[in-house]
Amino acid sequence: MTDLVAGFLNPLFYETTMSNHRNASQYTHYDVIIIGAGASGLYCALTAGRRGRRVLVLDHANKAGKKILMSGGGRCNFTNYYVEPEHFIGANQHFCKSALSRYPSWEFIGMVAAHKIPYHEREHGQLFCDDSAQDILTMLLAECTAAGVQVKLNAQIDSVQAIENDKNAKFELLTSKQLSKKEKQERKESANQTKLPQTGYRCESLVVATGGLSIPTMGASGLGYELAQQFGHTLIATDASLVPFTFTDKTGELIRSLAGISLPVIASNERISFKLPMLFTHRGLSGPAMLQLSNYWHTGETISINLLPNINMTALLLAHKKSHPKQLIRTVVADYTDSGDDSNKLPKKLLAALQTHLWEDIKDTELANIKDERLTELGATLNGWQLKPSGTEGYRTAEVTRGGVKTDEVSSKTMQSNMQEGLYFIGEVLDVTGWLGGYNFQWAWASGFVCGEVV
Repeated sequence: MTDLVAGFLNPLFYETTMSNHRNASQYTHYDVIIIGAGASGLYCALTAGRRGRRVLVLDHANKAGKKILMSGGGRCNFTNYYVEPEHFIGANQHFCKSALSRYPSWEFIGMVAAHKIPYHEREHGQLFCDDSAQDILTMLLAECTAAGVQVKLNAQIDSVQAIENDKNAKFELLTSKQLSKKEKQERKESANQTKLPQTGYRCESLVVATGGLSIPTMGASGLGYELAQQFGHTLIATDASLVPFTFTDKTGELIRSLAGISLPVIASNERISFKLPMLFTHRGLSGPAMLQLSNYWHTGETISINLLPNINMTALLLAHKKSHPKQLIRTVVADYTDSGDDSNKLPKKLLAALQTHLWEDIKDTELANIKDERLTELGATLNGWQLKPSGTEGYRTAEVTRGGVKTDEVSSKTMQSNMQEGLYFIGEVLDVTGWLGGYNFQWAWASGFVCGEVV
């Protein structure tokens, strides 16, 4: 797990900071405080605000919704027409059902339409903005403003604790200014050890919408996980997900030499398969097929890639051995992939590389002189190339974080903690991970909505 906010849950911090207790009048009171101004946090905020609740959203970043802005190549794949529970993974497969049924994708689509945001459908029901992801963020912030929600940015969470001496609140928080890298360096160079001024808040409901560990350059941290553990929650091991695979062996050299080539494949492991495009990169394998499969991959496992998913290559090679015994393997494969059907295309550079990698020793041998067993083996490889990734590109490029707060310890109907009254978890911080294609945003909207309805 990555480093968290400096001093958070540090005993020495509590000795120096919490020993100087404030009275209730020194805290600003809110009905609801939401930590995290991302997709789930903002949606929860506007939902609660519409109910007349006094809502404050805190975020350490200098801008709300940063991941929204970068999503979908800057167009924001904000939901999907076809959302089902099977599009999500987690230790408790049933947890997401209640929220998704109570807030289906049509609800969010309706809000987008009401704000006259133009959008379009791509393959598999994915919905994207015509113009910019900024349209979605602007809509959410406008709805928050209309609902009376306050958003405070550059707010570092110094401490959170449950309280019992205030009949109007269950939690108190201390925050200070989140310093920029430049400000931190200036303080370090000046040897300034003066404690930053702190602001205190109290609230009846505390919502953790901090997201996961993905894309740390956008400000991701493990704060939400630390808060969960502070209040007795169990964490399901986290890992980067919806992320490209990397390779370090000789296969990696082959893959990197093909950088830029894309083709439709069937990518699979023992649990699942996806028929989607795959992209060779300078680091390994990416594209929708690989990102989807990464949700179901664990270190050390082998993946299978069917490079020609529309034909049984073993049957084709054996048939040509009988009908065209003087042909070469590359001729059979090239003739088939140049048949005019784009879905069958095997790029010439890839074909040449595969020949070098798989049948260099018999590249000039006529089919009649190649044993059936060898042709069967080669056909099986083309329809099921077995690769063992050395790893993934990690949180640096991962779209989401797999794992998180154990959902058996959270109400699926309200998102409230079963361990601490008034504490809620929504969005990516929970052990709910969606497929590529707008599903993770839909989980953010749905979990934020059901929580916002009750806080």
